[in-house]
Amino acid sequence: MDIHLIPALAGFAFVTSATPGPNNLMLMASGANFGVRRTVPHALGVSLGHAFMVAAMGLGLAAVFDAAPWAMTALKVVSVAYMLWLAWRIAHAAAPEARAGSGRPMTFLEAAAFQWVNPKAWAMALGAVALYAADGALVSVLIVAAVFSAVNLPSIGVWVAMGTQLRRWLTSPGRLRAYNWTMAALLVASLYPVLA
Repeated sequence: MDIHLIPALAGFAFVTSATPGPNNLMLMASGANFGVRRTVPHALGVSLGHAFMVAAMGLGLAAVFDAAPWAMTALKVVSVAYMLWLAWRIAHAAAPEARAGSGRPMTFLEAAAFQWVNPKAWAMALGAVALYAADGALVSVLIVAAVFSAVNLPSIGVWVAMGTQLRRWLTSPGRLRAYNWTMAALLVASLYPVLA
């Protein structure tokens, strides 16, 4: 990888990481419902899970989907079903005081695994590998994964922070319910590119 491409890669990683998508909407909802401290494992799972996905794509997983197009269709079906379930879970999240035993944020492993059914994460990983690690060299793939992770974590952290700021406003059960239903609807709407 040409070292001069790193600023462009960082820009690509920032734009794709900071814009709305399933991860960011879920992190914002988690920040609002559970606070920053309890959302940290979720955010780390997103960032490191996506970096692992980028590395796997660069090391040959993309070729599997080229060779077996049905696998991509199956992945889309599983992704949509899982995202709909997550939207339902967000819509029905309990108020902070009622949540003692009824809810929890995503764990590190759940968030890392979620990257594999997140359509935006797939697009980001495939785009990053195709644009910046097309030579397939291990060093190029690892640089792309590392830059993505370094840029992704602070970018998604902003969404968690926005959610926690909203937490003060969401003290009313009605506002919290409206917020959670809005986040669930936006998560479902983020599926449009996959279904279109």
